[in-house]
Amino acid sequence: MTAQAALIRRDIRIAVRVGGGALIGVLFFLTVVVLMPFAVGPDLALLTRLGPAILWLGALLASLLTLDRLFMADHEDGSLDLIVMSRTPLELACATKALAHWMAAGLPLIVATPVLGLLLNLDTRSTAAVALTLLAGTPSLTFTGMIGAALAVTLHRGGLLLAVLVLPLSIPVLIFGVAASQAAISGLSFGAPFSILCALSLVSFVVGPFAAAASLRHGLD
Repeated sequence: MTAQAALIRRDIRIAVRVGGGALIGVLFFLTVVVLMPFAVGPDLALLTRLGPAILWLGALLASLLTLDRLFMADHEDGSLDLIVMSRTPLELACATKALAHWMAAGLPLIVATPVLGLLLNLDTRSTAAVALTLLAGTPSLTFTGMIGAALAVTLHRGGLLLAVLVLPLSIPVLIFGVAASQAAISGLSFGAPFSILCALSLVSFVVGPFAAAASLRHGLD
């Protein structure tokens, strides 16, 4: 556990320092949220109804923006080969790196949600519901995106490939995240969509590290 904790601390420093991290993700998130009211217009009721979807879409795009650096920094300095050849299971190393990436790039988006919700005419209860669904769903975006990042790391110009692979896999998380948020705001049954969202996150926690590790082993051979 000490080695994994050290790896998490190292990856958080890399995620913040290299290729943007918390700052660039939050700035992009802010840009999306600020521009949407101009596109929707002065209808506050419509903006409130669209608020959860706007926040979730912004979080998805901001998460995708930083995923290409998940393994790239390690690949460029040669440490990825050491990670693959180390005695630590590669699946565990991939899960650790994904967790560190989410803490550096995903968690700040959740922290910023209460402030950005005010720009979308959401009250405190609605913003808290959206933040809760983001807390449950954004790790799934990272662990799912890790698969695409592992496939793209050994390819030149892999950024487009990453977007093509990750976006379809992220659509279910987006759908049920928005559905759970809307249900909480409307006073409908919150449990069903939120349970599905949590189940999707659990599946990504299991499948993501194994799929990413297999991709790295195949791509670096």
